[in-house]
Amino acid sequence: MTAGTGGRFEAINSTDEEMKGSLMTRLLTRPTTPSVKPSVITDVPVVAGMSAVAGVQRVQSVQITGGFLDGMRLDLSTGLNCLIGARGTGKTTMLELIRYGLDVLPPITNAERQRIEALVEANLGDGTIELTIETREGLIYRVLRTRREAPVVVSAEGTATEISLRAGGDGGAFRADIYSQNEIERIADQSLSQLSLIDNFEPAQIGQITSELRTLTSRLATNATTLLPLQEQIDVLNGEIAGLPIIVDKLQALGPITGQNAEAVTKAQQAKSLRQRETHAVEGLWQFLCEYDQQLNDLQGQVSSHATQWLIRDLLDGTNGPVMTRVKQRFLDGGTELDELLRQARSTLSHMQTELGEEGTALQAIHGEQEAAYQELIKHDSALRGQATERANLERTKNDLLAKQRQRDALQEKQTNLQRERSQMLQKLSELRDRRCTVRDAIVERINHALMPTIRVSLVQAGHMGLYRDLLENALRGSRIKQGVVAQRIVEHTNPDELVQLVRNGDVDALAECTGINTDQARKVVDVLQQAEILYALETVELPDRPRIELRDGETYKDSAVLSKGQKCTTILPILLLESDTPLLVDQPEDNLDNRFVCESVVESIRKVKTRRQLVFVTHNPNIPVLADAERVFVLESDGAHARKIAEGDVDTCRDAIVNLLEGGEQAFKRRQERYAY
Repeated sequence: MTAGTGGRFEAINSTDEEMKGSLMTRLLTRPTTPSVKPSVITDVPVVAGMSAVAGVQRVQSVQITGGFLDGMRLDLSTGLNCLIGARGTGKTTMLELIRYGLDVLPPITNAERQRIEALVEANLGDGTIELTIETREGLIYRVLRTRREAPVVVSAEGTATEISLRAGGDGGAFRADIYSQNEIERIADQSLSQLSLIDNFEPAQIGQITSELRTLTSRLATNATTLLPLQEQIDVLNGEIAGLPIIVDKLQALGPITGQNAEAVTKAQQAKSLRQRETHAVEGLWQFLCEYDQQLNDLQGQVSSHATQWLIRDLLDGTNGPVMTRVKQRFLDGGTELDELLRQARSTLSHMQTELGEEGTALQAIHGEQEAAYQELIKHDSALRGQATERANLERTKNDLLAKQRQRDALQEKQTNLQRERSQMLQKLSELRDRRCTVRDAIVERINHALMPTIRVSLVQAGHMGLYRDLLENALRGSRIKQGVVAQRIVEHTNPDELVQLVRNGDVDALAECTGINTDQARKVVDVLQQAEILYALETVELPDRPRIELRDGETYKDSAVLSKGQKCTTILPILLLESDTPLLVDQPEDNLDNRFVCESVVESIRKVKTRRQLVFVTHNPNIPVLADAERVFVLESDGAHARKIAEGDVDTCRDAIVNLLEGGEQAFKRRQERYAY
């Protein structure tokens, strides 16, 4: 297979004679150099700690202490590095230990991660992985990692740093693209793995957007948690306030007070109602101050308590006891300062409570005098007393309900503000997802520019509906409908935003019409999904972009998922080998590929990209190290208990090992040459 015009994977421009037996010729004409003696070859020293290739990251060396590879050290070239050896000599183990050391493992739920961790446990034991890395800025660090511990990054001199290999939005201080054996085939089968492959081309931009999305999603979850109980509280108050119009109607039905001193009694009655409202206001403020004071009281001592809880005696007496003691003291000092501020705040609150209590007492005394005058006014007229008592009871009930109405209004205002904030955050969420897709579209365009027409990549924004469908199925479970079928129909015809709007509007007919489900099913869907918690989840559910990677076969393109194993690798490997500033490590990239494709396409691409990108391949194919002129070949062997490096150098240095291990020995090599008449 050869790529078309402009493709990165063009056939080698050579004559038939040059192509004939090129591997045999190059090996047999190289000078004989013993390959059984270990040799350590180091690169030209980097001046002033700067990278030999500006802006390119690389792994300078890896050293293993303990376990199956105990004592092994590989000093890697900036170009092409190949690990060769018989089966079981630790080549794959070395690559996976590098991956583990750099903390570029698949997600925790991924079965591939579990395989890698099991391999590390079996082959590293209580040993240590030590990597020397060089960032795109030319800075050099050492990475130390033991099993089940996070990587520790120190300077070249061993000084502690705050560097993180996976530092959030900036793409991390150091990255590497590492693919296990058969992982290339899995990428061809899984759209989410293809999405990760695309993201690897712009890790900084994608990482920054992903970090912003993570923060925004967390804020939306907090917003939903705050909103959920508000509606319930509002509903309870609305149920109580519902009786207010009836009370108002009853008051109006009573009409004006009649009889002797009617005007004075009416004014006194109005003043009595006002006194009730004044009492409600003072009691409401008192309740607020008490709740505020309790919140501050709950915060007091928290910092000191947590310092004592976490920084226990054995930590303070341990190797790093002085540091831990300083940490504890700083927490205690800060806690003391905060507690003093809280004490001052509570003192102010206490003063406010005292003043409010004094004013409340004064108001109560005034109310007592006014109430006594009111009672004196009506006590001699039984008719007036009856009218006044009935009116007073209704006014009291009305004032109680008005107080609850004000409480409801305050909650509704809070709810409105939260909903406004939520709408703004949802808009921002949509913008961030659009921005991320724009970056991915640009990456897809770059890939297509390099590999079309042989390989074609496309991207459908929000095209992966799995999480959306799962959310609906779980919500509809138990609703006496075929939730799987109904959820699939909804997912096929409405996006989450459209569904939320239909449900909030209670538009059963529109839902049935646009999805093709029947009216009874649509009604049950609306009833179930009207729960605020489900609607909030639908508003933020992730719909990952869905890539499609295709290989041209004749006049048509075929999706990578339906290709043969060899075609899958033929499709994905060229994308992996595109130019990047991150090291590329692959275990047996030649798996399932025919030698013609390896020679004509893979090798040529390696030769082009290795001048600008570090490559580390575990391989059993001699075409890769020989025809691609590997700068460094590492030859490994094993006695079953431990592996060791028996040779290290360029292709000339390791010629015999390449012939013996990858070609079956010199005699087999020469016999094939004779057989083929080259």
